[in-house]
Amino acid sequence: MPGIALTPQYKLRIALALEELGVDSIEAGYPAVSRGEYLAVKTIAKEVTGSEVIVLARAVKSDIDKAIESDVKAVHVFIATSDIHMKYKLKMTREQVLNSAVEAVEYAKEHGLTVEFSAEDATRSDINFLIDVFQNVVNAGANRLDIADTVGVMWPSKMASLVRTVKENVKGDYLLSVHCHDDFGMAVANSVAAIEAGADQAHGTITGVGERAGNASLEEIASAVTFLLGYQTNIKFYKINEVANLVAKLFGLTIPPNKAIIGKNAFAHESGIHVHGVISNPITYEPIDPSLVGMNRRIVIGKHSGKHSIEYVMKSIGITPTKDIVDKTLTKIKELGDQGKALDWDTVVNIIKSVMEENEIQDKRY
Repeated sequence: MPGIALTPQYKLRIALALEELGVDSIEAGYPAVSRGEYLAVKTIAKEVTGSEVIVLARAVKSDIDKAIESDVKAVHVFIATSDIHMKYKLKMTREQVLNSAVEAVEYAKEHGLTVEFSAEDATRSDINFLIDVFQNVVNAGANRLDIADTVGVMWPSKMASLVRTVKENVKGDYLLSVHCHDDFGMAVANSVAAIEAGADQAHGTITGVGERAGNASLEEIASAVTFLLGYQTNIKFYKINEVANLVAKLFGLTIPPNKAIIGKNAFAHESGIHVHGVISNPITYEPIDPSLVGMNRRIVIGKHSGKHSIEYVMKSIGITPTKDIVDKTLTKIKELGDQGKALDWDTVVNIIKSVMEENEIQDKRY
């Protein structure tokens, strides 16, 4: 993520949290990038035992050597396969890219590593060349292939079609991964569509952090494939909120309130119609029980609230609602809302109490 540089200690804390969360494979870093990154990866490889620790490496021997020195058992080798990247970035021909990919996979396999091969900018690559590269690296021993939507230009139906095309045309024993970016806001949708179409693995990041608009949110992919598609994962969902807050804290970020699954408003309700439904049965306006992902339901009181919200608050503090108190309280709350004022729970309780006191004073007068 631009502007973020984690210390080795922070990276280890996140890796251990991901292990506890039940993530299958943790990409711990890029050991060739700096000494600090190398030391972080080496420490993570030693400390994390319940998840696979994999590291990033270009399709060059020096990068793979750094991976070997890091004591990891898996390496994520990548090279671009699009004509755009080959012409303007790599300055390489298709034949040179193919040879580099095969040589890198063979070299890593010779050193006993599990190899995931990623075709960078795969989604803007010529499909015939992409399949040719994938087939050759599988023949060279690659354990996993990765379709990288490097600049987020896919949409769900097209991603599903690409996944099926690769699986139909690349023969051998391998798992197929997808790596989606969120430039057009479809990273999670593309990842879920890929899995539904037959992909075996999806790359994700907690809260979707990553280059530019970010990557696919791990918590959203995992929740969608589990609660919507009915697939099984090893994710301990009740830990998701805890891990997301740790990542946000160490990255110095604030989780947007409307963030799916982990935002503070993900299971919050203000509209009177919604609150009425949720109080009657939460399933009316909640797709899943918030406790499944370590979250809590919140009833928010504001200008959109109805009488059921006020009754809910009153009952919660042990007061029996009456029509008069509810109506007067709701009027005051809507007046404050029209002034642009947000109300917390304590403020609402105080308004209820003040209305009750005003009524008592009036009753004494008469």
